[in-house]
Amino acid sequence: MKRSILFFLAILLFSCNEKVVEEPENLIPKEKMITILHDLALLNATKSSYRAALELHEIKIMDFLYEKHGIDSVQFAQSDLYYASLPLEYQSIYEKVEALLEKKSADLEQVTQKRNDSVRKSQEKKKDSITETAGNKTTEP
Repeated sequence: MKRSILFFLAILLFSCNEKVVEEPENLIPKEKMITILHDLALLNATKSSYRAALELHEIKIMDFLYEKHGIDSVQFAQSDLYYASLPLEYQSIYEKVEALLEKKSADLEQVTQKRNDSVRKSQEKKKDSITETAGNKTTEP
């Protein structure tokens, strides 16, 4: 029984190291792929929230992404397929994309909080000035 389990694990380990997909000639480097997938996630979020604006300006997300990063659809598809054939590498890429998205989200929350604090302070000053003005009017003869 132990031998069959060890044999199965050995086959599994060797098959995981085997390249299923050959590396394409124009492989997008890992760091650039992370940036592209990060941008793709942001653009897809934008698409779900601002579809009408994108359609109004005739912005096609994938075309925009390809142009921004100087790649084409074939290069992106081949690179994505290659990285997907390496599960640990692909997981690493998506973990880095997720970390970038979380950082961006935290930064936006911080900016939103600062803006809300600024608005709150402005409203308090306005209330104080209204109270002072009202107080001055009642004391006049």
